[in-house]
Amino acid sequence: MLKASAAAIAAAALPGPFLAPARAEGLRHGLSVFGELKYASDFPHFGYVNAEAPKGGRIIFTAPSWAYNQNPQTFNTFNTFILKGDAPPRMEMCFDTLMVRALDEPDALYGLVASGAETVNGGNAIVFHLRPEARFHDGSRLTAGDVAFSLEVLKESGHPQIRQALLELVGAEALDDSRVLVRFSGRQTRQLPLIVAGMPILSRRYYTAYDFTQSVLTPPLSSGPYKVGRHEVGRYVEYHRVKDWWGKDLPVSVGHHNFDVIRIEFYRERTAAFEAFKKGATTYQEEFTSKTWATEYTFPAVQDGRVLLKEFPDNRPAGAQGWFFNTRRDKFADPRVRRALGYAFDFEWSNQVLFYGLYTRTQSFFQNSAMMATDLPTEAELALLEPFRDRLPDAVFGEPVTAPVSDGSGFDRRLLREAARLLEEAGLKRDGATLLGLDGKPFTVEFLDNSPSFDRIIQPYLRNLERLGIRATSRTVDPAQYQARLNDFDFDIASRRYALSATLSDTVRDFWSSKAAATPGSSNLSGISDPVVDALIETALAAKSREAMYVAARALDRVLRAGYYWVPQWNKPTHTVAMWDVFGYPEEPPFYDFPVESTWWFDADKAAKIGMAG
Repeated sequence: MLKASAAAIAAAALPGPFLAPARAEGLRHGLSVFGELKYASDFPHFGYVNAEAPKGGRIIFTAPSWAYNQNPQTFNTFNTFILKGDAPPRMEMCFDTLMVRALDEPDALYGLVASGAETVNGGNAIVFHLRPEARFHDGSRLTAGDVAFSLEVLKESGHPQIRQALLELVGAEALDDSRVLVRFSGRQTRQLPLIVAGMPILSRRYYTAYDFTQSVLTPPLSSGPYKVGRHEVGRYVEYHRVKDWWGKDLPVSVGHHNFDVIRIEFYRERTAAFEAFKKGATTYQEEFTSKTWATEYTFPAVQDGRVLLKEFPDNRPAGAQGWFFNTRRDKFADPRVRRALGYAFDFEWSNQVLFYGLYTRTQSFFQNSAMMATDLPTEAELALLEPFRDRLPDAVFGEPVTAPVSDGSGFDRRLLREAARLLEEAGLKRDGATLLGLDGKPFTVEFLDNSPSFDRIIQPYLRNLERLGIRATSRTVDPAQYQARLNDFDFDIASRRYALSATLSDTVRDFWSSKAAATPGSSNLSGISDPVVDALIETALAAKSREAMYVAARALDRVLRAGYYWVPQWNKPTHTVAMWDVFGYPEEPPFYDFPVESTWWFDADKAAKIGMAG
């Protein structure tokens, strides 16, 4: 009777084409793309947390990851959900969402602000049921009106990555204070309801008084487990645990949010950050520089056991890390030119001499996952690729394109000769020691970066490019300018790692779609604009089973790799972590993420032993 009543109410409220006949499909405590849920409705907490973890203490670190307009080197705004400005990483911790991820499942979400959700009209709409106890930090109730407002304003004025993800969201409206109806276009993917459930909830009242589109340094009103505390622009920001947070006892929150203070420090370059860690000014460091990891963790605190070195498994798709060519520029329009430039990077030499053998070569846009193309295309992959055969290079239908393997000398003449042949085939000419572009001018390339730490890797690469007659340079700019130039696609070549989830979501459109190629601030750095890529993205997102998604992703991977849009870099299957011995953590991290800030805790007894206060 309750379900029938809910369906009747929803039907009365559904506008336009949803009026007849509305059909609710049952209230669920969680959502997943393909319907599977690990946890029953009465689960006490996620299996990967310590439900008895103590609260208190602090963790201090430099951000190893970030999203939207966040910048790990500086900040000048607390509005992280728009393109303008540079926000500090982890601002999202201040905002509640309708549901939160279970990190031991590929994509499942369970209720936070929403106690559950029911799909309507075959999935073309969804009704979220909100918990009446949800509150903003000023004590005001978080209502369905706030959720509807948030989705509307994010779709209209949010960061391009958010706008792209919400493209097929038609609208959202409050049915009453406790129920919000979200309507989709009918062209939406299975992932969109989950994306909606994970969007930040903003205060409608607050953003009626303040302009959401402005870059501001006033911490916004929010409702999450943390709020902005002490901070100094460009130097540090502290997030303080909200001790009376309304959601702290929910199953999705038990064992989480254990630090009283999460402090992020900002440094313009890695040497200063490392020195700060050695002195104990920061207490946790995920190390991304192989030379530092292999040779520099020899200081006294490591030797006497106050600092621990640990490796944790990283089971997530490694994603696509590489140098990406900006194909919006004529010089990179020909894939033979892009391929030739890839031959000049000697990974084998770099890994042996610069990386201490810690890395393996990245080959795929879906590295370390079942979505990575291998061997010859399967029948299922060919079924997706054959309709486009006349628009695809032959390489798509053979073994997937892989990066060349050098002799490890740092100056492999065989690979450089092949690069020179490709450049000549593309119409570029040598004039003595100088390579001339199609415009008759010297062919130049510039690598854009925001840190000098890459210099030791890029300089040998530049020397090989110069052997081909290319005038190659590296430019390091300040973090704000770097982000602005990426937003405006004002670069030749830039480095990026695309982090992917185990289930593809609408966000991959932001990586490789034609629409994203023309959208400032998108993640499509290469400017990939290919109808075949667009079609395969949509096929993957519309997949009705996980295996069908894998097949479409592998077909997409073949096409992307055959486009030579990048020079693939490297990856490793572990998180290399250095930490002062003041932390406790679950025995094993969840399979699909490494949530240090939300699941670790401060161990006061350990801290006392090494004389480090919380």
